[in-house]
Amino acid sequence: MNKEELQMLGFEIVAYSGDARSTLLNLLKEIRTGNFSNVDAALKEADENLKLAHNSQTQVLAEEAGGSDLEIGFIFIHGQDHLMTTLLLRDMVQDFINLYKEKYTK
Repeated sequence: MNKEELQMLGFEIVAYSGDARSTLLNLLKEIRTGNFSNVDAALKEADENLKLAHNSQTQVLAEEAGGSDLEIGFIFIHGQDHLMTTLLLRDMVQDFINLYKEKYTK
């Protein structure tokens, strides 16, 4: 895998993670108001984008595990940062869904 291919995978990770992040933050706004109608669809959309980002990450991991000496640049590191923070956000939004459902169903 050359440097340009690695950069493109980094951009893919940023894009997919960014899309998931936007979906999750919009969902959080909705559930704050008690609107739970979009929860399943939004989580599915976010999870699909996270899966795509993870698949791009896995390509790099497999390449390195196979013995390739990769020149990791800042773009790929930036993508990793986006992916990890969005995965954390996904977990937190699930907790918020549960908390807000409890609040609005009392």
